[in-house]
This record gives sequence, structure tokens and C-alpha cells, in this order.
Amino acid sequence: MGTPAARQSTDQIYRELRAGILAAVLRPGEAMSEARMAVRFGVSRTPVREAFKRLVEDGFLSVVPQVGTFVAPIDIVAVYDSQFVRETLECRTVVLAARHIDDAGKAALERLVREQEQALANGDQVAFFQLDDAFHAEISRLSGHPAVWSLIESVKAQLDRVRCLSLESATWPDMIMREHRGIAECITRANEAEAETAMRAHLRTVFAAIENIARSHVDAFAGSAPPIRLD
Repeated sequence: MGTPAARQSTDQIYRELRAGILAAVLRPGEAMSEARMAVRFGVSRTPVREAFKRLVEDGFLSVVPQVGTFVAPIDIVAVYDSQFVRETLECRTVVLAARHIDDAGKAALERLVREQEQALANGDQVAFFQLDDAFHAEISRLSGHPAVWSLIESVKAQLDRVRCLSLESATWPDMIMREHRGIAECITRANEAEAETAMRAHLRTVFAAIENIARSHVDAFAGSAPPIRLD
């Protein structure tokens, strides 16, 4: 297991590299060097090797024998699975949020939308992404089932990689903001049917994102997309 200090170094390296992969700072196919990362983190190669091993097990790094270690392509099957989970759960939570919304809930949604719009205006992609998650987490809270968002977070890592790459499009963040604003308005009006329709359409933008990313990042994905079932 190693010393506590070594385990702490491994955990830190693992967390930082995982975050970099999810945020597309480390791109699919990018070479990963134990020696280079050891210098970057100011440690020996041992904790880096252990962190790499964990990232390989998670599907974020891939090892090519006699060649090297690379950031793994996005697992397209995992993306579609997590998309299915999100749509199934969030199309229910948004209905319940619209059913139970109160003045405090309306104010919370409005604040999150304004903050995300400000992050967009500031060009702060990290804050924009975090506020995107906060918006959806708030809808789960308003539905009376806050733990649903924790469940979604546990399965959406590969989907987040698609979301981060999609934000590099000049038009994508503006579209996300329009959709969030529309969802918030439907919830605020307590219109359950329109809220569900708006949420479903919003979550399915991932399909267009995959197509766009595949055109500009040829090697971004691994595996074949399963047939899309829209009913």
C-alpha cells in the first residue's frame, strides 16, 4: 500500500489528472509520460505509476505495449449509457420540480441561470461547466430527491468529456444557456409537460455534440454508438 505520504501523492496525482482528462485539458490520444509527470508533481515515478494504474482501470488512460501510455478515447457506449440514465431520471425530477416549485426555488433557479450567463460572458469555461451541474443538481433538490443528482454524477464521467469538448464550439454555450433559461421558465410556470419536453430536448443535444466532435476530433471516440432509441 505504501506510506501515507506516498498514498497522498498518488491520490493527488490521480485527482488532478482525472480532472484534466474530464475537462479536455488532456486530450484523447495525448501521450502521458511517467517521467514528465514525476517532474511536474515533484515526486518519484512510483506514485505517478500508481495513479496511472488507477486511471487505466477507470478507462481514462490506455497502454499500448512497447509504445506508451495515452489518454484514452471517449468510451461512446458509456456516453450513451450515462445519457440514458440522465434522461430517465431528469425527465422525472424536472416534472416534480415544476409540481412543487415555490418562491425560494424560483429565486434559486434564476440566480443559477444569471451566474451561468455571467460565466459565459466572462469566458470562464470552468465556472460555466460547474454552474451547469449546479443547475441540474438544483432541479433534483427542488424535486424532493436531491440524491438523484449524486447517482447521475457517479455514472457521467465519459459524458462530461463530451460536454467539455462541446463547449469549444462558438455556438454551443449560447445554445446551452437558451435551453437552461427555457427549462427554468417552464419550471417557474409550473408547467410539468413543457418542462419535461424541454429537459428531454436539452439532454439529447449530446447526440449532436458527438457528431460535431467526431468531425473535428477524428480519434476522440472508441467503440461504436448503439442505435438511438428515442421512445
